[in-house]
This record gives sequence, C-alpha cells and structure tokens, in this order.
Amino acid sequence: MVDCLSLTQCRALVAAWHQAMIEQRATLIALDQQIGDGDLGITMQKAFAAAANTVPGEQEGIGEYFALCGVAMAKAAPSTMGTLMATGFMRGGKALPAAAAQLDGQLLVRFFNAFTQGIADRGKARAGDKTVLDVLLPASQALSDGIDGGASPAQAVESAFRAAEQGLDATRTMLPQWGKAASFAEKGLGIVDSGGSVAVILFRVLHDFFQQSPLLP
Repeated sequence: MVDCLSLTQCRALVAAWHQAMIEQRATLIALDQQIGDGDLGITMQKAFAAAANTVPGEQEGIGEYFALCGVAMAKAAPSTMGTLMATGFMRGGKALPAAAAQLDGQLLVRFFNAFTQGIADRGKARAGDKTVLDVLLPASQALSDGIDGGASPAQAVESAFRAAEQGLDATRTMLPQWGKAASFAEKGLGIVDSGGSVAVILFRVLHDFFQQSPLLP
C-alpha cells in the first residue's frame, strides 16, 4: 500500500481510470439506456481518454495537472456527464497547491471534496435526486472521516469505496429528478443511477491503485 502519490503516479491513476471506462463502456451504455440517453459509456470513454492524453508541463504539479485534465475533458466530451466530470477535475485540481509534488491523504480529501462540490454547483442537484452526487457525497465524507480519524490513505480510500458502493445501491429506491430520466421516473425505481456507477468506478480504481502499491517513481 502507498501513503501518497507522485505526479507520475497520478498520471498512472488517470490512465487506470481511462482503462476502466473502456472496460465498463458497454455496461454503462446498457445501464444508461434503461431511462437515459444511452451514451454514458461513450461519453466517459472520450472524457477519460482526453484526460489520459494530457501531459503536464515540466514546471506543473499535481494541482495544475488535474485542472488541465478537466479542461481536456470539457473539450472532448461536452455532454452533461462529461461537463460534470470535467468540472470535478478542474475544481479538484484548483483546490490543490498548483505545484504540489505529492498527493497525500489530506490533499486527497481536499481534491475529492472540491471535486464533489464542483459537480454539485454545476449540476444543481441535491442528495436524494438520484444522481452521481448520491455516490460522491458519502464517498467523499468517508474519505474525509477516515483521514481525520487517523486512518492511512489506503484505509480511508477503502472506506470511501465501500461508502460509494452503498451510495449507489441506495439510488435504487430514489426517483430521478433530472434530465431524460426524470420523464420516466417510475421506471427508475429498482435501478441504480448510471452516473453514480461512474463515481463507483472512480473509487474502485482508486482503491485498487492504493492497494496494489504500483512501483512507480
């Protein structure tokens, strides 16, 4: 397990998120087709491909890198979910010291708190509206609680991942309030939120990344 991530490891993390979106593309499309537009898997693959292809300058740190990833995502995937993810990365990156060379537990909390708040501000949704926020909010809170309580980053990320899974499962009982899904609200009962599934992927990959202790500089 690792305690913090270097810029190189952060780039590897973004690449791992991209690979996960490729692998889950069909699943996300099928899930989104139930009450949405059905393009979620395509959008997320495009967005994270743009992020994975983002190369930081020699003088740029982790904060600037994540913000640049967000800018690239916004250009590559200007759909609703693409814009929300892009906003999360831009806000999360700007919440970090621009030249930060290490992403430790406290900075990880700062990133995901700003990431989540950015999506909340941009999307105007609230907890219980059956959106990605219903996964991001409990996961970010669990991450923050873990670090504040003295857990290692790997332990806190594991708690965040479990909270994300529970948050997603809870969306089965919620009625969608936004977008095309709101027009078929009753059909949404019993189905997990597709956007929330993307957030679970983010925390699952983050969890695996910390657990596997990648041997990167």
